[in-house]
Amino acid sequence: MEKLLCPSIMCANFDNLAREIKSLNDADIDIFHCDIMDGTFVPNITMGTKDIQTIRKYTDKLIDCHLMIENPSNKVDWFIDLGVNIIYIHPESERYTIRTLQHIRNRGVLSGIAINPDTSVSTIEEILPFCDYVMVMTVNPGFAGQQFIEPIKKKINKLVSLKEKFGYKIMIDGACSPTVIEELSKSKCDGFILGTSALFNKGVDYTTLIKDLRKL
Repeated sequence: MEKLLCPSIMCANFDNLAREIKSLNDADIDIFHCDIMDGTFVPNITMGTKDIQTIRKYTDKLIDCHLMIENPSNKVDWFIDLGVNIIYIHPESERYTIRTLQHIRNRGVLSGIAINPDTSVSTIEEILPFCDYVMVMTVNPGFAGQQFIEPIKKKINKLVSLKEKFGYKIMIDGACSPTVIEELSKSKCDGFILGTSALFNKGVDYTTLIKDLRKL
């Protein structure tokens, strides 16, 4: 199984976002990962609709949006209309999570949930049939550059055991170093969000780094 490699665009160089997108596109990444934060659900504000427009302008590859915002049902159509392919929401941020996931699917977009470090599998198991993707946060959401939270591996193993039953892909988001990618690829995780631990600010071109990560 070939892993999905998904650069986290909040870690890119925004001095020239178009050049970054072109370089990552040429490096043959799989999905452009976009973190949308409102400063309320998480203590940070990052990307917005104008950034998504720019990314879509320069690539035909998949784009996902990780909505770290309150009441995402009010905003999902914004991003769908911009050409996003996958949308993640947090169950804690939405009153009617299943309804929102159904709406995302009905609009022709893949649905996903993002699971915070302190969210247990037992609290979201009823939601899994409505998910195309499950993204496990291995750091606390909101900021790049954090350390991997080791005990979350037990949660990952539980979700892997349920994956075949429900048919979702498992993505890992947070401190995805080459070591973590190599270990969790063997655990049948499907993809990894790439930030400063593996891709950005390394002084090496993206094509070389992506090729090396695919070999792990």
